[in-house]
Amino acid sequence: MPGALEERGQQGGHGGELIGVVSGGSLNLLGNAVSQVLRFAMVVMLARLLDTAQVGLYFQAFAFLAILGLLSLSGFQSALTRFVAVFRVDEDYASLRGTLRLGLGLPTVAGMALGAVLFAVSSRLAEQVFHDPRLASPLRFVAVALPATVLTDAALSATRGFKTMRPYALVGLIFEPASRLLLTWVLVAVGFGLSGAMFGLVATNVAAAGLAVFAIRRLSGPSTSPAHYRWRRLFSFSTVSWVSTLASTGLVWADTILLGIYGSASDVAVYQVATRLTLLVMIFMQSLNAAFAPRIADLYRSGQRDSLGKLYSLVTSWIVRLSLPAFVLIMVFSRELLSLFGDEFTAGASITVLLAVGTLFDVLSGPCGHMLVMSGRPALTMANNLCGLALNIGLNLWLIPRYGLIGAGIAWAASLAMINVARLAQVWFTMRLLPFDRGLMKGVGAALAAAIAALVVQRGGGNGLPTLAVGTLAIAVVYGGMIFLLGVTSDDRLVWKTLRRRMTGADADAAG
Repeated sequence: MPGALEERGQQGGHGGELIGVVSGGSLNLLGNAVSQVLRFAMVVMLARLLDTAQVGLYFQAFAFLAILGLLSLSGFQSALTRFVAVFRVDEDYASLRGTLRLGLGLPTVAGMALGAVLFAVSSRLAEQVFHDPRLASPLRFVAVALPATVLTDAALSATRGFKTMRPYALVGLIFEPASRLLLTWVLVAVGFGLSGAMFGLVATNVAAAGLAVFAIRRLSGPSTSPAHYRWRRLFSFSTVSWVSTLASTGLVWADTILLGIYGSASDVAVYQVATRLTLLVMIFMQSLNAAFAPRIADLYRSGQRDSLGKLYSLVTSWIVRLSLPAFVLIMVFSRELLSLFGDEFTAGASITVLLAVGTLFDVLSGPCGHMLVMSGRPALTMANNLCGLALNIGLNLWLIPRYGLIGAGIAWAASLAMINVARLAQVWFTMRLLPFDRGLMKGVGAALAAAIAALVVQRGGGNGLPTLAVGTLAIAVVYGGMIFLLGVTSDDRLVWKTLRRRMTGADADAAG
């Protein structure tokens, strides 16, 4: 602990906030790493134990859970994180309690209503729209899971406004995927098949909801005065944020739904496996963005623009540098990685590369979307996401009937590129901030060297898991060596020291 205080004293200014971001981000990073490994294992297990069509049906139903969940949340996720943070800074605890009651209660009721509608129309939807009656049963499970899923997401979003990542990481990133993996494996292994996998989803979401509500009650403490409901302020922000987030989620799942309509459940399975593999590179981005988001609101609210700008570029630089080795691995060894799910999934190698290119635009732009939302400009994010969704749907409708899976991948990459270029430009024009620094360029140079080494290994070793293992080692050694040779800054050393303390537990009190 003395070491941490000394670091804060030495750094001053943005140094304390930097330690706060990294401290929160390190726990979130650990949680995200565990979560992504568990979710990856979940997909591998489903691919190995179910047939390809059943895997596709599972993810088609899951797409409805994601989209209806966002419809139910009505934008309260970002609103809860932002206004809990803002009301804490203002010491307006009556408004904070009112925000929590509205933000948790209204979405849960909406989830119950939408779940009832989905349950009622599941058979007609499966038969008349997707032309696959087998989809009806998974949709009914999703209808039952929806209220608990919505409550979990709302409560965990609120906990982030208290400048702690513990509940979000422990419940959302570790407990829920771990318990779902275990329960699903047991139920599928004993013969319940796809129904067992869907029941596992329902049961673990209900348990996670209970834990999330317990966490927010502990953080908010007992009520000592009447709640103040800031209806207009909360709804004006959440409505814009809702449309924005819904469009963003639609961008993620529109291709899955359209593939189910124009293709087959097997196409959906291959595409989703490729998507899940690509999402592994988002571990660092999700972790640091989640820790940085509430601090954007704090720094912008208190007028600390210089500290905000420095953190914006440093967080982006670290997101990019930590993510690039995984991009190199996925782009060079996509076929070998997909073979882990089964030989029938290796057909998705080209799609995986396309999805990775689109995701790379997301990573290179850093937390620019959070910068817009948390500085009080959700309308810009809404416009970006709506335009991106419209482009994505239009490209999918045009390309999927002609090119199938490849068409969906092109639509995804083009849409993400457009959205993130727009976000970068808007942050620059509204705040005069850009996220790029020398550290980021060093990472790009190191990644190019690592990619050359990986290609040499692939050309020499051919396909297969041994080549994948050697290639992974080559990427790690070359990338790490180049980063070291190109040099590190004092801020980089501070980030590394804080990460090392947090990951080893030596500075647990610094977490905030």
